[in-house]
Amino acid sequence: MKTYSAESLIVRPHASGDVIVSVTPQQAGWEFISFQARRLATGARWSFDTGENELALVNLTGRYTVESERGRWTGIGGRANVFAGGAHALYLPRRTSFEVIAEQGGDFAVTWVPTDQDHAPWLIAPEAVKRSIRGGDNVSRQINDLLPPGSPVHRLVLVEVYTPSGNWSSYPPHKHDRHIVGADGTLIEADLEEVYFYKIDRPGGFAYQRIYTTSDASPLHAAGRGFDALVRAEDNCAVLVPEGYHPVVSGPGYTTYYLNVLAGSAQSLANQDDPAHTWVKTAYRGTDPRLPLY
Repeated sequence: MKTYSAESLIVRPHASGDVIVSVTPQQAGWEFISFQARRLATGARWSFDTGENELALVNLTGRYTVESERGRWTGIGGRANVFAGGAHALYLPRRTSFEVIAEQGGDFAVTWVPTDQDHAPWLIAPEAVKRSIRGGDNVSRQINDLLPPGSPVHRLVLVEVYTPSGNWSSYPPHKHDRHIVGADGTLIEADLEEVYFYKIDRPGGFAYQRIYTTSDASPLHAAGRGFDALVRAEDNCAVLVPEGYHPVVSGPGYTTYYLNVLAGSAQSLANQDDPAHTWVKTAYRGTDPRLPLY
């Protein structure tokens, strides 16, 4: 079992090249999620094969065509930046060879997880994505459910989250690191790996994320491997959440975006709050008037 620390839980962007940031299961110490953020110049191409994985592509900036033996999709994207509007997401099943062509140069995210199921390709357009405001007061944030639970896929869940200046997000602290089913068959908590991929709206901006376990919540503690890490996430950083609670706060003056990728024991977001902080949900007086951003 991997031992986690602040340094091992943050993946910083590459200084140059087509790959902005990359996460592998071996690097993360988990079973399912591979993740990359990539860039393509106008007219450039990138080819890949899903193999025995289901895969999703999310435009960050730029606009793309994707060609494959299972279909051809054009005009994917078009937003100037992640704060200017919602994303497209393209889902591709296992055993699919495809090529991404940049109609207009930019960045995109791609993630894949192993599967033994076959599902149809699916292009999710921004106008079809459910948006909501979660939390209240300075815990308000905007949620865009790109690939929510109940989607016709096997494991992948994708969410875009916008957290205004000074606000908290992923709060109260919650976890999803054990598969727990209630006596009535209801899924109380799923065992999920998670990647946070960050964008900040201004140069020099940052967010802080705490990832921690508690002795009453994590089998890691029983093995003497509990951890409590605080990481500073900047533009194009990825933060890994293999276990534990994981709240975020956006630096004052900056709006924080993150793309969440989750996969694990169920295509679900079932989680449990840190009991020490769940009370805060009863104290909200309203939502932040700065939201929604669009």
